Amino acid sequence: LRGLRMGYGNKTLKECTVLLCVATILLLAESRRVKQPRCPASCTCTKDNALCENIRSVPHSFPPDVFSLSFLKSGFTQIPGGSFLHSPALHLLLFTANTFDSIDEDAFLGLPHLEYLFIENNKIATISQYAFRGLKAVIHLSLAYNNLGTLPKDVFKGMDALVKVDLKGNNLECDCKLKWLVEWMHTTNAMVDQIFCSGPPLFQGKLINDLVPGSFDCITAEFASYQPLMFESISVESFIFGMDTFVVFAQPFTGTCSFLEWDHVETVFRTYDSIQSTSTVVCKPMVIDNQLFIFVAQLFGGSHIYKRDISANKFIKIQDIDILKIRKPNDIETFLIDGESFFVIADSSKAGYTTVYKWNGYGFYSHQSLHLWYRDTDVEYLEISGKPHLILASSSQRPVIYQWSKSLKQFDRRTDIPEMEDVYAVKHFKVKSDLFICLTRFIGDSKVMRWDGAMFKEVQTMPSRGSMVFQPVSIGNWQYAILGSDYSLTQVYQWDLKRGQFVHFQDLNIQAPRAFSVVSIDNREFLLASSFRGKTQIYEHIMIDLSNN
Repeated sequence: LRGLRMGYGNKTLKECTVLLCVATILLLAESRRVKQPRCPASCTCTKDNALCENIRSVPHSFPPDVFSLSFLKSGFTQIPGGSFLHSPALHLLLFTANTFDSIDEDAFLGLPHLEYLFIENNKIATISQYAFRGLKAVIHLSLAYNNLGTLPKDVFKGMDALVKVDLKGNNLECDCKLKWLVEWMHTTNAMVDQIFCSGPPLFQGKLINDLVPGSFDCITAEFASYQPLMFESISVESFIFGMDTFVVFAQPFTGTCSFLEWDHVETVFRTYDSIQSTSTVVCKPMVIDNQLFIFVAQLFGGSHIYKRDISANKFIKIQDIDILKIRKPNDIETFLIDGESFFVIADSSKAGYTTVYKWNGYGFYSHQSLHLWYRDTDVEYLEISGKPHLILASSSQRPVIYQWSKSLKQFDRRTDIPEMEDVYAVKHFKVKSDLFICLTRFIGDSKVMRWDGAMFKEVQTMPSRGSMVFQPVSIGNWQYAILGSDYSLTQVYQWDLKRGQFVHFQDLNIQAPRAFSVVSIDNREFLLASSFRGKTQIYEHIMIDLSNN
């Protein structure tokens, strides 16, 4: 009896176990059947296709066997990243006549088998640079008939299987931002349908397929703030002495000529030396026979000449400048004529003389007084038709041009510049073989003029609002002119060869600028700007490739 009971119990236990296993299998099957994705609302699904119409957002799941997926007339505004992570089996994806205008980063991530991607007749204006990341199997991509004005650089990077790309029907601007596409079209194996430039005017209506990378001029520059100097200054000069480059600033309020040198380790300008004086307005360097001279112009106490004593490693005063002729110096220019060294001081006092001085091997002596009573504010040395000239700017007359007489060994008045009263300063520059001058007016119009072989003729006017400097500077192949202002931003202009005049380039925030100088050191270019009522500024001229933006 006990044996019968035990046998019956074992049989019952086995039956229960079998029933439990069957129930578990049925529950798992039911669970899997319930969790299997269904066709989203507003979509129509067959065994391997899905079509969605008039939906407000991209559904996150579709039946696993869906092979192709299409969106028509839908109302979502973008394709977010990771929108199709749950549809890895897709081979074809189509968007047409939708209203979305952007495609986010990694929008199509998780589609390793996708071969055809059609995004056509939508309103797409922007695409993320990494929108197509991971689409290594796509062979046909269409972005036709959208609102694309440009494409981010390398947007097709990694899509090595591409055979055909369609970009027609967009408003592509063939500027530097699109240079990469032209480069890509010349290296890819994919066929790109013919597409046309919507702009700029230079390329408007042209086939992008016909452009080459050399069609684009994408290198520009800017002056970037590099190093502020904690002092005010009224003039700045750069010079080379003993294979080293230096700059010197005239500080009128402290009466100092401050010399700076370049620190090649820290890559900044640092203090080198100074000359103490009174009410300093100009510190002008000149190197003669490996000797460095500094002409220090002062409003009070006379002006002086210093020489660098190499053995003592300091500046020593070697000469005073005639105080009877130079009463209120405003500018100094240095120059060479037939191997002889000269400098000229523009005197702005009522009883002073603008005077030319000459080096005789031992010192500088008065060579010629040009005129008196005219209150000269600026003097510029230049060569016109290969002959030495001076242009004097004055508060009491139009700019006067003097020409060097070889026989008399002095300057003779040649002419003046008509209809140019109230010119504060004159600076010259050359573009190829053409000679130009920039004339500064404090209020009114500063002007650019060109020498036509007989006289200077107006090329361009620049509105001046408190301008004490309109200075041309040349950096490499770039020609600039900088118009300072005591009341507004300083404007930098760049010479446009095609227009034959300056175009606005950049604004600089400098308080009461008075002078500019360019320094080239360690393959870098710097613009030094003196400021009469604020920090003296140093800018670096940096090159920018617009095709990388």
